[in-house]
Amino acid sequence: MKQKASLFLIFFLCASCQLFTQSYGKKTQAEALRHLYKAKLHKKGSIDARHFEGFPFRDESSVLPQAGLKEKDKVEKLPGQPPIDFDQYSGYVTINQTAGPGCSSLAYGAMEELGPFRVHSDGKTLYRNKYSWNNAANVLFLESPTGVGFSYSNTSSDYYGGDRKTADDNYLFILNWFERFPEYKDRDFYISGESYAGHYVPQLAHNILQHNHMANATVINLKGIMIGNAAINDETDLKGMYDYFGTHAIASPRTIQDIQKYCDFSPNATTQPTQCEQASSQVNRDIDYLNIYNIYAPLCLSSNLTSKPKKASIMNFDPCSDNYVIAYMNSPNVQVALHANVTRLSYDWQPCSDVIMGWEDSPSTVIPLLREFMANGLRVWIFSGDIDGRIPVTSTMYSINEMNLSVKTLWHPWFVGGEVGGYTEVYEGDLTFATVRGAGHQVSSYQPLRALSLVMHFLTGTSLPNTSRY
Repeated sequence: MKQKASLFLIFFLCASCQLFTQSYGKKTQAEALRHLYKAKLHKKGSIDARHFEGFPFRDESSVLPQAGLKEKDKVEKLPGQPPIDFDQYSGYVTINQTAGPGCSSLAYGAMEELGPFRVHSDGKTLYRNKYSWNNAANVLFLESPTGVGFSYSNTSSDYYGGDRKTADDNYLFILNWFERFPEYKDRDFYISGESYAGHYVPQLAHNILQHNHMANATVINLKGIMIGNAAINDETDLKGMYDYFGTHAIASPRTIQDIQKYCDFSPNATTQPTQCEQASSQVNRDIDYLNIYNIYAPLCLSSNLTSKPKKASIMNFDPCSDNYVIAYMNSPNVQVALHANVTRLSYDWQPCSDVIMGWEDSPSTVIPLLREFMANGLRVWIFSGDIDGRIPVTSTMYSINEMNLSVKTLWHPWFVGGEVGGYTEVYEGDLTFATVRGAGHQVSSYQPLRALSLVMHFLTGTSLPNTSRY
């Protein structure tokens, strides 16, 4: 029987938050990227926006003993779990360095998007997601950097970091994880993520390529990366976001014209004129009562759990899902089953970290890394849910345009289940861009079938179908 690929998924829905830890309290995914972009645009703090460079070579001394730990990681059954036909593992991997901010891939990626389960409204029981990505690959969710989810450190300085340290941590994690699960070492390896993982995924891939080259061997059999609604290039991310608001009747034409006229989104800008500040403040007021991660989605109007599970549907995402997941993940029985929170952290588990204290570097662009992957023959897919307002489809298209690539396959609709799943265009160098129709920032939450079809085509290296017969 053909082996499944190993698809390593990193889902960081929040971005660097060091300027806001004390003043904003509990973070939501909607706040964090907005604060990061604002800090970089107005040059607040000391975030280094220079081009990403990896850490020095990591040899065998970076791999710690892992004997017997795989068996201890086996999850026998989660509380409230329905029957399954696959194995689950959960545990800690100790590495020598740590740092960074973000949101939990366990909270969003695993429990609200593409994992095998969703949490019922009672916060106690689970139901199956038949469109889970483990139908297509062996999936690994990583809670990183330190302070995110159940990840922790005994050293307070580890809660300060940046993109470079996070990429190094993630590479060390993979080396140690493969030592614990050696049967996966020779499998095809892919990395995927969304939002600020538009930084983390390429940076980790760069480290893998760099170390393979230095070792003159395939230490990790990386085949490709896939990023969705991703932070790619600050200047076009911001310009595309405001243009999206203007073309979707969220902000007035006058306000968007002022932003286009007065705001300088280039990485060289040091200050913004008053007119830019006023226009961007008006946009913030315009979007304040929207779920900007899906501009057409309803809001959660009650944080209360239900005594009995409400009727749930994978195809109709519940806007209160965060509350259900928080309750479930803070259950002592769940934490025991997951082999998590073994040190009894002093704070509750939250989907977005409140304990990250500082962030040193966030490059203004990752386009040079994408070019590097294409030059090295890696598969590069970029997808975009078309009703996300945080890093909308316009931002992604503008960023790709910055690469000045020749078109290999012209823009066309792609299909799944007899319907248009979105639109796609393929560029020379094996870069595929695809939209997902009717999906927000977390594509798998809102369009799980289309997301699963997308990742299956990515893994097999096959073109998205251009007729409704497929």
